[in-house]
Amino acid sequence: MREIIDARGLACPQPVILAKRALEMHKRIVVMVDNAVAMENVRRLGAKSGCEVTIDKKDDGTYHIHMSRTHTDGDTAMASADGITGDTSCHPGQRESFVVVVSDNRMGRGNDELGYILIRSFLHTLLQLTPLPDRIIFYNSGVHLTTRDSEVLEDLKQLADSGVEILVCGTCVNYFGISDKIGVGTISNMHDIVTSLSTASRLITP
Repeated sequence: MREIIDARGLACPQPVILAKRALEMHKRIVVMVDNAVAMENVRRLGAKSGCEVTIDKKDDGTYHIHMSRTHTDGDTAMASADGITGDTSCHPGQRESFVVVVSDNRMGRGNDELGYILIRSFLHTLLQLTPLPDRIIFYNSGVHLTTRDSEVLEDLKQLADSGVEILVCGTCVNYFGISDKIGVGTISNMHDIVTSLSTASRLITP
């Protein structure tokens, strides 16, 4: 018997939160959502939680995401889904997590043209850092930097190819109507963003 979660019409990150709670109590669940961004976010949660995931797209445009938890240790699997793996205590020499947050498509306030130049320079310079950031989070108008026509797309692709996780706010992408224009990164949700921010050792906001 599968537990059914009706998350249709719910704003980010409620579908993910409801799915996570259901997985903590049930081994088999079905999550119903009504848009592709929510579907992808719930699917990624299931994959990170060690679930078998199948997706049925219905004629009415909704998605039914079937998840079966196959991990033998539910607590370990769900901890991994929250971005917490292994021993999180501090040890000498342990690598700190490094997160960059980009909330605008320009850097600083004042002259917009200068701001566009600065943000391009900032993202290009990230490639020279050692170590590289663990992830870069884009939200609000910062999501425009991840589109296929962005002047920093190649730099972001190089960062992604080098192992940097790029998270793009799904609510922001939907708000600006650019979901079909994203050229790099993963369209994410507020649950993933808050988790990343709360577990980061270092945060940089240009």
